Amino acid sequence: MRNLFNQPQGLEILGFPCNQFKHQEPGDNNEIQEFCRLNYGVTFKMFAKVDVNGDDAIPLYRYLQKQESGVLGDKIKWNFTKFLVDIDGNVVKRYAPTTKPSKMQEDIVSLLPNRT
Repeated sequence: MRNLFNQPQGLEILGFPCNQFKHQEPGDNNEIQEFCRLNYGVTFKMFAKVDVNGDDAIPLYRYLQKQESGVLGDKIKWNFTKFLVDIDGNVVKRYAPTTKPSKMQEDIVSLLPNRT
């Protein structure tokens, strides 16, 4: 499997930690980033901790939820819910928290500009 998970091929992965799910992300932003790097090998961009549900949800997640609902409707069910967004900002698909990135490969490849 070729390495799709890097920006030069047209894919950008963004992480948004959230503490709204049984307080899984209690640390500050630096602690969360370090934990993800050490325990999961995360090298993609990690943003500051945000709310993804409720009145304090950031505008990005309000948009994502409105474009593609999931099992609980618009609400984000759990950390690691994933959205595939095309280059024009259209939400292509929403994935369950349990969906492994390898299961998203076909959808990702279909959006890359150079698919050879």
